[in-house]
Amino acid sequence: MESWTLCDGVLKSRPRNETGRLYEKENFMEERLNALEIALKNEMKERHFYLKNAERTANPVGKAMFAQIAAEELEHHERLKQLADNWKKDKKWPETLPLKVKDTAVKSVFGKAAQAGEKTAGDADDLAAVRKAIEFEAKGAQFYAELRDHSADPKEKAFFGLLADIEHEHFVSLKDTEEFFIDPAAWYQKSQSSSLDGA
Repeated sequence: MESWTLCDGVLKSRPRNETGRLYEKENFMEERLNALEIALKNEMKERHFYLKNAERTANPVGKAMFAQIAAEELEHHERLKQLADNWKKDKKWPETLPLKVKDTAVKSVFGKAAQAGEKTAGDADDLAAVRKAIEFEAKGAQFYAELRDHSADPKEKAFFGLLADIEHEHFVSLKDTEEFFIDPAAWYQKSQSSSLDGA
């Protein structure tokens, strides 16, 4: 899977030439579009990864978690594709494109599946898949946070901030899934005591 990275100076800072002057707007935009292309590729690769694991696993909690994240990654890809297409056409952040992304439903999907009484631990393949997913969701959250932090446009900042938050929520839910896969009984005990503490 291609790495979520902003290497080679992409968006590290507003690019400058050898004299320290800012590059032309077109060069900066090209770097931003390159970053969007990285995001598009990764969102689709992650979607395929989640679909494959939703189909592979026999664990109902894992199946629900992987299927939900796959659906959300598809929505992210569609919004990023709209953004990239309009940005290429108009040479600026779109004024009218509806770039809202639905909040993640992963936490509720995981909670419902886990609370349904399923107490089967994940197998070695489930654990390997969830750990790989944790790694690339963390990288995705960081990637979108960097896009947010290097933007001056408030709409652009808000959009990439939302994607960073959603990727972080995926990360947190996957960590919870990992804990469940390792020891469902301990997970149930912890979730019961957490709900009692919060009451």
